[in-house]
Amino acid sequence: MEKPKFFNHTLAELTTAIKGLGKEGFRAQQLYRWVHQLGVQDFDKMTNFSKEFRKEVPEMFDFCLPEILKVHKSVDGTTKILFNVGAGKSVEAVLIPSTDRLTICLSSEVGCNMACKFCYTGKQKLQRKLETWEIVGQFVQAARLLEPGQRISNIVFMGMGEPLDNPDAVFKSIEILHSEWGLNVSRKRVTVSTSGIVPLIPRVTEAGVRLAVSLNGVNDKIRSEVMPINKRWPLEQLLQACREHCEATGDKVTFEYVLLKGVTDSLQDARDLHDLTRTVPCKINIIPFNEHPESGFTRPAEQDIVRFQNELIRLGSHVLRRKTMGRDIYAACGQLTTAVKKSPEPQLTL
Repeated sequence: MEKPKFFNHTLAELTTAIKGLGKEGFRAQQLYRWVHQLGVQDFDKMTNFSKEFRKEVPEMFDFCLPEILKVHKSVDGTTKILFNVGAGKSVEAVLIPSTDRLTICLSSEVGCNMACKFCYTGKQKLQRKLETWEIVGQFVQAARLLEPGQRISNIVFMGMGEPLDNPDAVFKSIEILHSEWGLNVSRKRVTVSTSGIVPLIPRVTEAGVRLAVSLNGVNDKIRSEVMPINKRWPLEQLLQACREHCEATGDKVTFEYVLLKGVTDSLQDARDLHDLTRTVPCKINIIPFNEHPESGFTRPAEQDIVRFQNELIRLGSHVLRRKTMGRDIYAACGQLTTAVKKSPEPQLTL
């Protein structure tokens, strides 16, 4: 029989499994701490276990993790990691450094079914949804690459795939990563980003994590053109779900807005974006488009990006410009895929 995968288990599930094997339930907490929190891989070093139990543990569970195939380093310090998830398929995760935090961007699917026109992942189409252990495994493997003293502080589900298209695995992985006996990542340092699967936004609310929404259009016509999901759940339904999330949690929603030259970047677009979002407690992240092959879109000129941001500020929106990180290694927002044909020129000034 195939052994159950350790990294697929919440602490409650592991406790049940260990009891089912005739062992004391508290061993689950101890094992969770050794593996998740302390990162110990050698069972002989688990000194609060008997010698007999140390030999039994690897026979009880499969401790496998997604294999790292490649690690790409950007000129700006961003690290992109390519993982093998079997059957010739792979996914990418990204470590993004900043002054006061180290963020990991996790993938939830191989490819994506949302078909957002500006996103490279969408061109790959959905091939498979990841299992919980494959999502948790991205975090664990990435953490093992860090220098002594470094620690991943924030998690964003903004990698390959639509997180709410694979909700059970995503929210279970959050529970595992949050466990106080494990990695103990605060729920408020976890963000789930969605293209707008409205009926599942309440699951973000229930999980107690941050919500980010890819908006990318100031009316249904434009948004439907760049994000087909809008035809199913148009803007007013999406915004109402966001209002309900804010009311229930007291949090602000982050609206992500990609600037596409001649499509979403005019001053009138800025004014319409302010009017559209003013009834939702939110901050707006503007994201200058990151090029990729055959996208059909262009990044706006720098002066137009600045003009757009300044107009939102003048109107009173809480707006931030997403710093472009990892663009030279195809690790920037909207660039993740597993079949890169060519890479853009490195950019030191971002």
